Amino acid sequence: MSSIKRWFVTTNHKDVGILYLVTSLFFLIFGGLLALLIRVQLLQPGGTILADAAYNQTVSAHGLLMVFWFLSPLAFGFANYVVPLQIGAKDLAFPRLNALSYWLYLFSGLLLGISFFQGGTFSGGWTMYAPLNVPIYMPSIGATTTVLALLMFTASVTVGGVNFLTTIHRMRAPGLTLRRMPLFTWTILLTVWMMLFAFAALLAALMILSSDRIFGTVYFAATDSGGSVLWAHLFWFFGHPEVYIVFFPALGVMAEIFQTFTGRRIVGRKWFIASMVLVAIQSFMVWMHHMFLTSINLPVKTLFMATTIGISLPFDLMVFALIYTTIKGKIRFKTPFLFAFGALVLFILGGITGVFLGAVVLDYEFRGTYWVVAHFHYVMVGGVTGLVGGIYYWYPKITGKMYDEFLGKVHFALYFVGFNLVYFPMFLAWETPRRVFDYPEAFTPWHQLATVGAFVLGASFLVMFYNLYASLVTGEDAAPDPWRYVTTAEWAVPSPPPLENYPGRPSYDGGALQFLEEAGPRPSGIAAADGGAGTRTDGGVAATADGALAGGHDHEESHASIWPFGLSLAGFFLLVGLSGVNTGGTAYVALTVAGFALGAYTLVGMARESQTFHGPSGPFGESWPFAKVENMKLGMWFFLASDVVLFGAFIGSYVFIRVAFGWGAWEPVPHDPVPGLMNTYILLTSSFAVVMAMVAAQKGSRNGVVASLLVTILLGIGFLGNKGIEWLELFHEGLWLSTNVQTSTFFLTTGLHAAHVIVGLFIALYMLVRAWGGAYLDDDKPVEYFGLYWHFVDIVWLFLFPLFYIL
Repeated sequence: MSSIKRWFVTTNHKDVGILYLVTSLFFLIFGGLLALLIRVQLLQPGGTILADAAYNQTVSAHGLLMVFWFLSPLAFGFANYVVPLQIGAKDLAFPRLNALSYWLYLFSGLLLGISFFQGGTFSGGWTMYAPLNVPIYMPSIGATTTVLALLMFTASVTVGGVNFLTTIHRMRAPGLTLRRMPLFTWTILLTVWMMLFAFAALLAALMILSSDRIFGTVYFAATDSGGSVLWAHLFWFFGHPEVYIVFFPALGVMAEIFQTFTGRRIVGRKWFIASMVLVAIQSFMVWMHHMFLTSINLPVKTLFMATTIGISLPFDLMVFALIYTTIKGKIRFKTPFLFAFGALVLFILGGITGVFLGAVVLDYEFRGTYWVVAHFHYVMVGGVTGLVGGIYYWYPKITGKMYDEFLGKVHFALYFVGFNLVYFPMFLAWETPRRVFDYPEAFTPWHQLATVGAFVLGASFLVMFYNLYASLVTGEDAAPDPWRYVTTAEWAVPSPPPLENYPGRPSYDGGALQFLEEAGPRPSGIAAADGGAGTRTDGGVAATADGALAGGHDHEESHASIWPFGLSLAGFFLLVGLSGVNTGGTAYVALTVAGFALGAYTLVGMARESQTFHGPSGPFGESWPFAKVENMKLGMWFFLASDVVLFGAFIGSYVFIRVAFGWGAWEPVPHDPVPGLMNTYILLTSSFAVVMAMVAAQKGSRNGVVASLLVTILLGIGFLGNKGIEWLELFHEGLWLSTNVQTSTFFLTTGLHAAHVIVGLFIALYMLVRAWGGAYLDDDKPVEYFGLYWHFVDIVWLFLFPLFYIL
């Protein structure tokens, strides 16, 4: 396989991790250059480097790039590479979905880049507040493309989140219980749990906004019905967990580095983990502190002020745990530790200044000022600082080369000085209005100092890039464990690790890492499973086991597939086309059609490849509490959990707007409940048909499976036909998506459900073709997985029917 082709088809977690790391660093450069433009504009009050609209676009794109396309993807580059190694897995549970997640991420970033050339990118800030985000205030096609780019990025996150949850919960080595799991893997596990629900809420918001911009619905333009406040609720239900989604992986990196370079286990490790779990849960209970300036009543604001202050308490425990670890250990001031310790210092300052904003009275004064900008960057870029430490920490493992320690320390010195020169003056010039380039002249020295700091900070990354590149070319070879006192399993294998990760099957049953083999012992590394006190991993004990213990594989794992790239490319064409399809432009319509066609082709190709593509197979080790649930079923459960939040957000949006409009004054659409009642019976019957298909498969009846799937398909078509007739009648009555907020909520919510039905019909049609050839008689699990999806779609309709047709 050629080296270029390899990167387009690879599904190996280490390759995908490298792709994430390199791509995220590219977006760091992109967003960093925009940041320098902002700082040059702010050298003097009312700067003239950028025009007003260009400045707004620069600020917005900088925020979006850094929050979405740099911070989390950099962390998940490490997660892709390191987590399977830490838990003793040969790969992630679904390697092709892992590759799909990366390509969706890359193409979503390219979409954002294209938006600059479509009349201007989004210019309403990274929070995209309504109603400024709707076409009447921001009509450019590029703004729509930005929203669609975020939509594609959210799809990437959902696919990746399901994959990581399944992997960490189902594929840990024997003896590696949750309690003993490495801290970095713990932070990734909690991060993807938060992602699963937070990004589903963002997905709902983006789908509604896309509909407002492309199809003319009036959710967020309906200010008299609470549209602007609705956007704030949806966005910040995602937005505040996003802070911890960004910071948790950095916290995990810091914990690993602190343990390694102090030679001690984290003080109070179990309480450290408990605090992270508590923060992950509480992160969904504080979003309204971003909305203190709205019309929410004072008792509710007071409640959310209390939850905001409360969430800082578990963080206090984690900070003290890291501090006590340094006090009790013997510190080695290597570059990774310098960045990890620097991240701790910066985060402490960011956290303290954030508590100010949690108080309602102070928030009234600070909101919309540079106090928020400074606090936000001390938290978020404090996380970046920890992740940069991770780059140096795992660089020898990933590349097999050692970096230049002197240049690493130069990088840290420039970075730390530059960072504080940029952001600390913003606390002193806090009265500067946020997102505005005009400010009182008295603040000019502080802004000029910040601009100097920005260039020092940017120059520090030039040192890093030179160091990493030169070390890759001429650096000395790295040992499997270059640090001493490491505590996790990735250091027990060569640098870089081999394709299959381990020489045998990892096990922690004896209390330390050992490799079980079919025949003969092999030298292996030992590492404490729970981050225990510094055990060297340069030699240890091997063990033997029978073939079942060695992995139970009846085939070799696959590591290549072109379909994830093809499917992402199809999505890219489709979304570029949709961004301007309502303009009637021939090129946009053609791209939309091409995207649909290529998407259908690649989905079929990916489905057919499933018969020959082999991911990691069991038996796996620790899987509590999902020991009896196979990977595919568990992945489906996680996906449906995310879909519950998606539909919950749509239903909640409808209820919110209807209450704001006036429940009694609302004219329900449609007026006739009979079509809805008919569709309820149709879908319930189709669910029964799916059950019959599974029973037939268990009995080995090919005709029974074919007949049941055919009935399911016909009933699904009947549901869509009945829905289409109903929509056509409403259209003849003069009611359509853009007529008013009542029609917008009905058509969009039931349309989302209909889209799920259509997806289910395509799956059923594919399964029907395979069932005709005798598939599923010796393995009825695919029918069961399809049934889970189809029953979920039917259950959702049982909520939509009374909501729109009866109440």
